[in-house]
Amino acid sequence: MTLPIILSFAALLLLCLLALLQSRWPAWLRGLLVVGVTAFYFYGESAIHTLWGWPSGDPLPERFVLLAAVIEEPGPKRDGALYVWVNAVEDGKPAAQPRAYALPYSKDLHGLLNEGLKKVRNGISQLGTAEAKPRKGLSWLRPGSDEQQVKLRDMPLPQLPEK
Repeated sequence: MTLPIILSFAALLLLCLLALLQSRWPAWLRGLLVVGVTAFYFYGESAIHTLWGWPSGDPLPERFVLLAAVIEEPGPKRDGALYVWVNAVEDGKPAAQPRAYALPYSKDLHGLLNEGLKKVRNGISQLGTAEAKPRKGLSWLRPGSDEQQVKLRDMPLPQLPEK
């Protein structure tokens, strides 16, 4: 899967190089070509990360079912992270495919996920909600500082219709 993508990037780079060196295009058009190919490269790189199954840096869905979690505690040379595998709940039904999310490490969320995972292992599904915390001060200037307040609770048992 990745070889065709790499080859297509190489072909695009070759075409761009030929256009820059062999054409008689005006300088502004060559500059526009360089900017366009550079933007396409970064767009393609982010798309490849989603294909490879890397966890998303996006915020968690508002409602989700917790499937699994991996916790990396902070150490002397790493910040730590929380990786959760969730299935979004849309219109009262779980989404077709689960998604992995990477969250910044926090001790409170670590404890909450540990408790949720224990219940999941015991067969009690966990329904989660994620609400955006209000931003304080100039936090909108720091990308990636979108913190969420995550809550987990036991999934309600399905109600069967009366006979």
